[in-house]
Amino acid sequence: MIKLAGGWHFLDASLGFSGVTLPMRVQINDNAQGNIVVLCSVAGSLWCVILQMLSMGIGHLGFCSDLSSSPGYIERRDTGESADSEVASMLKIVERLSRQSKATIFLALDLLLLPLALLFAFLLQDMPISALTLLGQMLPVLPYILLLAAGVSYWLGLPKVQLIAYERHAVSQTAVLAIVVASAEAALCAVFGPELPPGVHVVFGLIYLLLMVGTRALMLQVVLALYRRARPRARVLIYGAGNTGTQLAQALRSHEGIDPVAFVDDNKSLQGLTLMGLPVYAPSRISEMVKARNVKRVLLAMPSHSQPKQAQIIQRLQALGLEVQALPSFAQLIGEEALVDKLTPVPPQSFLSRDACDVSLQGCAESYAGWVVLVSGAGGSIGSELSRQILACHPTKLVLYELSELALYTIHQELSQRVSGTDIELVPVLGSVTDPRQVRRVLERHGVQVVLHAAAYKHVPLVEANPLPGLANNVFGTQTLARAAAEFGVERFILISSDKAVRPTNVMGASKRMAELIIQDMATRTLAHSPGAKTVFTMVRFGNVLGSSGSVIPLFQEQISRGGPITVTDPRVKRYFMTIREAVQLVLQAGAEAGGGEVFVLDMGEPVSILQLARQVIESAGYSVRDADHPEGDIAIDIIGLRPGEKLEEELTLSTELIHTAHPKIFCAREATLSEIEVAAFLRALRQAVAVGDEEGARQVILRWVEGYVQSDLHRKTS
Repeated sequence: MIKLAGGWHFLDASLGFSGVTLPMRVQINDNAQGNIVVLCSVAGSLWCVILQMLSMGIGHLGFCSDLSSSPGYIERRDTGESADSEVASMLKIVERLSRQSKATIFLALDLLLLPLALLFAFLLQDMPISALTLLGQMLPVLPYILLLAAGVSYWLGLPKVQLIAYERHAVSQTAVLAIVVASAEAALCAVFGPELPPGVHVVFGLIYLLLMVGTRALMLQVVLALYRRARPRARVLIYGAGNTGTQLAQALRSHEGIDPVAFVDDNKSLQGLTLMGLPVYAPSRISEMVKARNVKRVLLAMPSHSQPKQAQIIQRLQALGLEVQALPSFAQLIGEEALVDKLTPVPPQSFLSRDACDVSLQGCAESYAGWVVLVSGAGGSIGSELSRQILACHPTKLVLYELSELALYTIHQELSQRVSGTDIELVPVLGSVTDPRQVRRVLERHGVQVVLHAAAYKHVPLVEANPLPGLANNVFGTQTLARAAAEFGVERFILISSDKAVRPTNVMGASKRMAELIIQDMATRTLAHSPGAKTVFTMVRFGNVLGSSGSVIPLFQEQISRGGPITVTDPRVKRYFMTIREAVQLVLQAGAEAGGGEVFVLDMGEPVSILQLARQVIESAGYSVRDADHPEGDIAIDIIGLRPGEKLEEELTLSTELIHTAHPKIFCAREATLSEIEVAAFLRALRQAVAVGDEEGARQVILRWVEGYVQSDLHRKTS
């Protein structure tokens, strides 16, 4: 106790329970010193009872608040297995409590606080008799006040209000209860005694209100501390304090697993503000918060930013060792719960470092609407997306031609739901494009008007190890389908090619270049020798597709899921990348513009370093790269050397001359072709080599006829 001039004192006290310290400082008058000491003793005992009850079972699951940054934060300081066991036992009791049991505990607390509020009111008045004596004189009427308080509280529904919802829904009802109880207390005292100054009743009502509200606030913080100890939540930053970010913060308030601690925004007008109870910081302070607040994850809530801008932010965050999760546009989501559930890992297109091209199909839809379209390889990555987007153009019939039974079943099941209720006929056909009889039968039976030829073996190492089946499928399959298309008057034939066809160093790329030469020959012969022929032959060439089967990103993700390491063939390797959606959109656009014989090339942007891509995929999964500079990292990157037939960099054209088309992302390449006699010669030689199983003979055919082909070192040494 500290004595000051004028007879005033400050009484310092602290109430302790289970590591919880509640400091108190009360300004008192000399005449009330004894009463205050008594008051503190009684209040301390009551607080201990309340806190003991709290720790034994009052709670509500699923809160989302940052206790360490909010006033009144209570932290359990006991550590070790015994403390954890104690907390776990408490939580088991909480989970077993029924809602009625919790309501009973809330009601009992409110009734216990009523005489305490009376005692406080008496102590704060300069009365001729002691506060405890006055409280004793109130005992005859106190039961009636308690009964009234219980009835009004139950009628208002206060005991049933959950702690997390109390602030929004029940403070006003608590004020009503305090007013009713104070009024009843004043009336009963006026009739039955004791006589009290009018100010006592007002002070009593105010204190009762503050005690009920304050107790619930304290209960919430204590229970949150208990749950936080037993069930830690992931501390996250929300990058973006705009509408989407604030909506996300609101939704996360009731999320069990995520605990937002702050906003980050590059808008200086928002920095320094507090939104949804969370401070807004500049991006430059992220590293500081990561260390101080143990943040491991960042939620991107800025769907309006461009893809390159988001990619830059993601790379900066991943450099800090943070897991990054992106949020789609809030307009795409329904409800707060959906907003939280839609949080996803960073999608593959984030690694493009450019905006994905979004082509409207309206301009080319009429080229496929009302037509019979066949997609070969319909169950593959490209073929399945072609089938989906063709359906959006409303063809009369879509024929799904696929060699794999499982792949055909999967795409047919998916598309069957889409065509339900429409007049589009969906036809699944199980078969190989190398079977001339079946190909001719399918084209004739269904009256196919457009062929999109995506069927091919595309994995370089597999085709390199099995060159003859790869050549048979990719070369002879294309020839078989193209000849049948010309025979039955198909309007358009579009070959899906690859950048690996340009100066190939592997059998797969060479087979795609041979397929291109066949289509170029068919186009030339059709235009020159058959003026009345209907079929327009064309091809579209592009690079790697993000997220397709066997591509690097799914491979890296699988390797990460196994704990690593990630394998990269050479640190100098670069590849062109495009999303499946934009590639197919541009293919359909190019096919609609085709006049015959064109080699369409898609604008793929700048090539991407595979080593850098591997680092980004690791960091986007929430891990760190383990290397010589960071031996404590999570996932290592192993350099295994170039595989047979693999190139350091791919090319999109044999020449540098590109012709612009009507679409800015589609170009036409001028490339040399072979004559009809030359094409027939290499097909005859290749067929003979395949027929007798002569792999070296097949490679010699490729070496002679495919421009720019360089045999891999491995096969050069073994030949």
